[in-house]
Amino acid sequence: MSVSAKEVHLVSRPVGEPVPEDFALVDTALGSPADGQLLVRNDYLSVDPYMRGRMDEGDSYVPAYDLGAVMDGGAVGTVVESASDEVPVGSTVAHRAGWRTHALLPAGAVEVVDTEEFGSAIYLGQFGPTGLTAYAALKYTAGVGEGDTVFISGAGGAVGSAAAAIARELGASKVIGTAGGPEKAARLTGELGYDVGIDYRAGDVEKELREAAPDGIDVYLDNVGGDQLRAAIEVLNDHGRIAGVGAVSQYNATEPVPGPDNLYQIVIKRLDFQGVMVLDHLDKMGEYRRFAADLVREGKLARTETFVDGVENAVDGFLSMMRGGNTGKMVVRLTGD
Repeated sequence: MSVSAKEVHLVSRPVGEPVPEDFALVDTALGSPADGQLLVRNDYLSVDPYMRGRMDEGDSYVPAYDLGAVMDGGAVGTVVESASDEVPVGSTVAHRAGWRTHALLPAGAVEVVDTEEFGSAIYLGQFGPTGLTAYAALKYTAGVGEGDTVFISGAGGAVGSAAAAIARELGASKVIGTAGGPEKAARLTGELGYDVGIDYRAGDVEKELREAAPDGIDVYLDNVGGDQLRAAIEVLNDHGRIAGVGAVSQYNATEPVPGPDNLYQIVIKRLDFQGVMVLDHLDKMGEYRRFAADLVREGKLARTETFVDGVENAVDGFLSMMRGGNTGKMVVRLTGD
């Protein structure tokens, strides 16, 4: 079998916020798999904030995207042709060859996933790296326990949409989140299990956080950085814990971004501030998926995804996600379950 795959290539490095002209949709002919390979038709593609850093020159914790080449990222697809005894035709597989409609992959580069109960897309969000990030940050980095008050920025995004339920299951007594706009903030309490949703665009985050947590907060899960990190440091109790997951507020910055002006409070309050990288916790994926599956079955962990349809709209989905246009995981749907 030969197919013409549509691929999204990076053709210029963005300066500030990416624009559609930084990308190109390219047709690439793929042949049949060689021995030990699979031809996978992608059904869902993941677009994530960390990808913005890979569009810049120079590696960070993952290699930069090459110019003039297809990008990669999380994907879930169906094996349509197999030259491997281990992964038969019809298997649903999770892998890293996203941003394209089809991929030729070694059988060892995919994970066969069970879609009977929960479908496919969940393996990019609540059962995928973003869900695991929230779990690892809250359980293993911040050590959320009984009675903790937890604050989560970017609460309507992929990590934040899983975080409230996880924090609650770990014993948190109150979970507070921020999101952009009144509708999205309302969805935090209406769908995602937060006790309080703060619209960070509407006013003073520190003031609203103090009102929501008059006795202070014990844990802060930081997806945003900037002013929201500053507010959290002010309201954290002594010996509070910060798990730093991201800093989406500065990903498009073209000049160095000043840090919060109250970092000395970390010393005064003896705060524990640690960065979290999901790559350090991949060995916990099975443990996390069992934990999350129970929460989904019990109705505690919401299935919240925002879909855009078609690989030709993948860039639009990415740009919308970077502007906060998603609730939950932003997913590009190609064929679907």
